[in-house]
Amino acid sequence: MHSVNIFCHEFIVAVSFVACIAGLLLLWDGKQHKDEMEETEQILLRMSFSYWLVYCIAFGVEKIMVPSWEPMLMTLKITTALSYFLTFSCILSLPLHRFAVHQVEE
Repeated sequence: MHSVNIFCHEFIVAVSFVACIAGLLLLWDGKQHKDEMEETEQILLRMSFSYWLVYCIAFGVEKIMVPSWEPMLMTLKITTALSYFLTFSCILSLPLHRFAVHQVEE
């Protein structure tokens, strides 16, 4: 039963890896935005996709890594944790930014 949960998590991370690449490609825009709020929102979205992409890569390398390489494994675990928290903070900052801009307008 435990191995089924691990496989399911690895599958979800692999699918989210592909979704992050697709999201970054969709957000790739050559034109300059005149609205500062829209530009800030796009930057926050790009940052959240990029941090989650780093999480997916670090998680995948961590699963492939040979257990005898302990210092490298610890570095990957730290990278995974930091990118997870940075993704969370970017996702949390997006509605907070909208709320702050809405308060200033009123």
